[in-house]
Amino acid sequence: MYSSNEIIETINMISQQHLDVRTITLGISLFDCITDSKQRTCDKIYDKIMSKASNLVKTGNDISSELGIPIVNKRISVTPVSLISAASKGHLEIIRTLDKIADETGIDFLGGYSALVHKAMTPYEREFLLSIPEALSTTNKICSSINVATSKAGINMDAVALMGKIVKDCAYLTKDKDSIACAKLVVFANAVEDNPFMAGAFLGSGEDDTVVNVGVSGPGVVKTALEKCDGDLTEVAECIKQTAFKITRVGQLVAKEASKRLDASCGIVDLSLAPTPVIGDSVAHILEEIGLESVGAHGTTACLAMLNDAVKKGGIMACSNVGGLSGAFIPVSEDAGMIKAAKIGALSFDKLEAMTAVCSVGLDMIAIPGDTTADVISGIIADEIAIGVVNTKTTAVRVIPVYGKKAGDTAEFGGLLGTAPIMNISKYSPSKFISRGGRIPAPLHSNKN
Repeated sequence: MYSSNEIIETINMISQQHLDVRTITLGISLFDCITDSKQRTCDKIYDKIMSKASNLVKTGNDISSELGIPIVNKRISVTPVSLISAASKGHLEIIRTLDKIADETGIDFLGGYSALVHKAMTPYEREFLLSIPEALSTTNKICSSINVATSKAGINMDAVALMGKIVKDCAYLTKDKDSIACAKLVVFANAVEDNPFMAGAFLGSGEDDTVVNVGVSGPGVVKTALEKCDGDLTEVAECIKQTAFKITRVGQLVAKEASKRLDASCGIVDLSLAPTPVIGDSVAHILEEIGLESVGAHGTTACLAMLNDAVKKGGIMACSNVGGLSGAFIPVSEDAGMIKAAKIGALSFDKLEAMTAVCSVGLDMIAIPGDTTADVISGIIADEIAIGVVNTKTTAVRVIPVYGKKAGDTAEFGGLLGTAPIMNISKYSPSKFISRGGRIPAPLHSNKN
């Protein structure tokens, strides 16, 4: 039960502090859709998803209206398509089917045009990866994620090298739209199977047939709470923890209701602080409220580490099934404070990389010069993936080489994807390192069996 004070407090969070449920993501298993026929596989996929998700948008809107809680996105995630299409080699036909489903259901995004190649690639998986630029440049709502490493397997550098080229191809094919296809592509280490956030969402093989995963967000709520906290850093951490507890309870309420109405398992609540370009809804502003003149200043990584830890602790106490990524996101183009810090030079690419060692994900929604080579992009991926592998955490890379633009220019993506200042990066080449290929072995601490 919720007390009257808790209800009033929640209303204030929603009306004044930008609290929202960022997404209801319905995960749908496609394993029972596998056939050796391209057409039959597509037909089964269409029939299954439409039977499970045709009311997803309406359900989300109904819950939002009844509870008074904004639900920003309604999304679908599916089993990695590379696993479903291997028997029929029908990945391009499947992407057209998924695009049709996304349009007909009215969802915001559909994730799962994905492959798991963390140790090696089969010939078909290589073919699948090479189809990503076409898939993302000819659709609007389809998202792709590729897992190229785990702490157990090490880093598949052949896949890392290939992904640098694929990112460049995605950028070129959508060069007239500020290379936006790259915003729908994530390269992972230690990808999680219950992530509700795009572009990295897919439904893992260990999940139920249909499952609701909810992502809740509230950077503005945390910042407002900290404005009233004058104590030391121990008290600051406690304030964040208590606020995360309250935010997560809202997400759990929505998750239970959505799973009941959609006749799906209630999965996880991801309590990541996912920012938006709206003023007052920024992770960067939280860090500045803690005491930084600007995000990017020395001390930023320590502040972010404390924030991430406190968010996780508060969320775990509020919900028995916390999952996904859970913590603090630092997507540059989607965070008003990050955008400002990058524009004034307070936040550098290298500082962002250091911050990813302690945040929820990694180098996210960062625009880089359009003439950046594929080898340099692969080097960026390799560096970030190494952080994840060595630290046994999920890390990811979503960089956008914006064709025709250079450091200091700006890319416009619109909506939640926001505005990205083109950031300066090192142009020194890692090409010999990347061209060696092979696999970087797993770290010693991975041998725990």
